[in-house]
Amino acid sequence: MHPDSNILKIDNLSKFFGGLAAVDSCSLKIKRGSITGIIGPNGSGKTTLFNLIAGNLKPNDGKVIFNDEDITHVPSYELFSKGILRTFQIAHEFSNLTVLENLMMVPGNQSGENLINALLKPSIIKKEEDELRKKAYEVADFLNLKYLANELAGNLSGGQKKLLELGRTMMVDAKLVLLDEVGAGVNRTLLKDLGTAILRLNKEKGYTFCMIEHDMDFISRMCDPVIVMADGSVLFEGTSDEVKTNEKVIESYLGKANKNVGD
Repeated sequence: MHPDSNILKIDNLSKFFGGLAAVDSCSLKIKRGSITGIIGPNGSGKTTLFNLIAGNLKPNDGKVIFNDEDITHVPSYELFSKGILRTFQIAHEFSNLTVLENLMMVPGNQSGENLINALLKPSIIKKEEDELRKKAYEVADFLNLKYLANELAGNLSGGQKKLLELGRTMMVDAKLVLLDEVGAGVNRTLLKDLGTAILRLNKEKGYTFCMIEHDMDFISRMCDPVIVMADGSVLFEGTSDEVKTNEKVIESYLGKANKNVGD
């Protein structure tokens, strides 16, 4: 067990676009082994916060600490190698490659990427590819996508593409997975499958998840704790039941007329 129970710490993080603070002195912690939900109205800073954590944006102020290491200015490709992976609201698959090929492409520093290896060490490359293919089949089987292993990723449904994105996190040693609206555009049946896969990865493989989501039913099933953002910072943190009954949250987000989240 890592000595620090928090895998991620955000300390007074701020990001300005012109004179507008998209994230404003935001501080929060993500507990190791948790599935943490982040909710909030549009414009509350959720996606900007993800982009800061994932190294896609640089903050104007504050720190991002991952596994006790300051990663505030570490580029996204280096964070990938450290185990921080992100999915997107719109899935980013390679549409002209098969499901299996999409999975096999994920691990970095493959021997076949080196021209000298390709020319002089074909047996090493073949062995590595065989191992990757075996792992990709295992991942596809875990996600109930094995029957689509040889299907072009561009032909998948929206929910299947989200499952494939989740599978890509399984091809490397993911420690923290940032899920950006994993439920967007996914039908209820596949959303249930996605939720089950996330819960299994959390319980069986020790993945830590942090997810932005508008669907409170999904958040309630998956997440503890739930962090509510408003105006670029944390408004409230608690269980999903506490979030639903908190007066500040109801006033600023859920709506005094008990509107559904995401309206």
